[in-house]
Amino acid sequence: MKKIYSLLLGAVAVLSACHEPEYVSPTAERQGLTSLTAIFTSGPFINQTMAKLSVTDESTDRYVIQVPWFYPTTSDDETTPYMNKVRMQAELQENCFIEPALTILDLTQENYFTYTNAQGAKRKICITGERVKSNTCELLAFSLQEPAIAGIVDKANKKISLISADDLSACLGEAEISAHATISPDPSITPLNYNEPIEFTVTAHNGVDKAVYTVKKEVPAKIPSGFNKESVEQLFNFDPVATLGMPNYATSIAPSMAAINSHLIVCLGDGSTPVYLNRITGVKMGNINLGSATAGSITSDEANHMLIVNHAEPGTAVNIYKTSSVTEAPVLFHSFTNDAGLPMGTKMKVNGNIDEDAIIIISNEGIDGVTASSKFTSILVRSGAVASVQVMDISATGITWGSAPVNVATVVAASTDPTDGCFESKYDPSDFCWIKADGTIGAQLPSDLTGWGLNPNCLDSKRFNNVNYVALFVVSHFPHWGMGPQLYLYNVNDKTQLTGSDVASAPCLVLANQNIEWYQQADAGVASGDVLIAPTADGFKFYLYYYDHNSGVIGAYAADCIAQ
Repeated sequence: MKKIYSLLLGAVAVLSACHEPEYVSPTAERQGLTSLTAIFTSGPFINQTMAKLSVTDESTDRYVIQVPWFYPTTSDDETTPYMNKVRMQAELQENCFIEPALTILDLTQENYFTYTNAQGAKRKICITGERVKSNTCELLAFSLQEPAIAGIVDKANKKISLISADDLSACLGEAEISAHATISPDPSITPLNYNEPIEFTVTAHNGVDKAVYTVKKEVPAKIPSGFNKESVEQLFNFDPVATLGMPNYATSIAPSMAAINSHLIVCLGDGSTPVYLNRITGVKMGNINLGSATAGSITSDEANHMLIVNHAEPGTAVNIYKTSSVTEAPVLFHSFTNDAGLPMGTKMKVNGNIDEDAIIIISNEGIDGVTASSKFTSILVRSGAVASVQVMDISATGITWGSAPVNVATVVAASTDPTDGCFESKYDPSDFCWIKADGTIGAQLPSDLTGWGLNPNCLDSKRFNNVNYVALFVVSHFPHWGMGPQLYLYNVNDKTQLTGSDVASAPCLVLANQNIEWYQQADAGVASGDVLIAPTADGFKFYLYYYDHNSGVIGAYAADCIAQ
């Protein structure tokens, strides 16, 4: 059985449960006050955590909440306007008290309370705050302008590799660093000789913490297959409504995503122009140039191409556009008539490289009150051109689905080989399936672990470093009832390993997060979303993006295959 690399914050506790617990007798000497949390009471991030202080020394009488200088840290929005009205929460053990009760505090002032521990001893404590500048000093991405080369960042060794046979003796570069940090020398100002190793110093916003990175012309070694588990990191996880201005949970949208170059593109499927973000930080940068395309949904392949498709009713034209730029108008890749007798265009996925070999699949949607669907349209690409367009009907399996965006299934090719079949997942009944090329079910796993409250209709499949991966993202119908989104990634080189009692127990599961933080807890809305595996064209890194519209969260992970 392959090891599951869990990304859960509570993973340590879960793993510890596998061992015989050590008995610890109860004692009145245990720490009573374990944390203090400051929460916004106004502004776009109301009810979200501003800062948290983990208490390691309960005997102190002064607790200083360190509030970030900016919030979000990647923005230029200062926290000063929110410091004087902050809701405080304390994590206390039984029989411990803070009096008067914590409510709304002014963290620019010293606030005094009486703390009573479990033994009944009382003492005066002070709770206050201070704004602090970030101590983060990372070099996140590096590239040259001419020739155009994207560097391979090895964070563990603080090294950036430039893969090139060109003369790099006088090149301007571009560095992406931690928010509000500085870099010296600045590669964007003076041309430098990258034929030889060059050291760059990144200084954090606080002016104290520093890190030195070496940019070197070379080809780093890869591990034989898959990704380096030590390299897995969460890039961001935030509220797209408050941070990006996206529609809230009550608005019916059908999110889809694509990633090209340094950008993550988000399409809402509501007729609006997709926006593009920094793919590493999630910072919004602008709207894409949509040209003549209409964006029902988008996706991206394994070689830096974004596909854009319109939403098409039966008998109308399906137009698939492609581009590798957010600023240049996309060009028409292929057009055909929707002959499935059902709408399509809300869910589109691609496996492979559309300039070489690929399979594009667009789900055909059910119609409320009229008919369910068991159809999807498969577009076979060979040598950069469409070889065939086929409407596939899997009704013989008994699998059916409903209308978009919530009840439609996502179908994605297992690889660029049609004989490998495809993957399918949907809501009610919630099963994640491998469909063989002959139309029979090769594997079927329950994917709603609540049995009713989650919607597992988000899939993507890509190949990275000799491994075929499929990602399953489960969005929530009821985030306000404590049901949150879940993320799973599987190595499906051997699809017979898609076995077990549910999606969390399959032997081929290589990454999981069942405890993603989400930000919408008001009510039930539209449980739509998307998941995207995005390998970089150079083959050294991949990104995993997810979007849960109802739960109000967009997030990303990254990993690489660099040998350490």
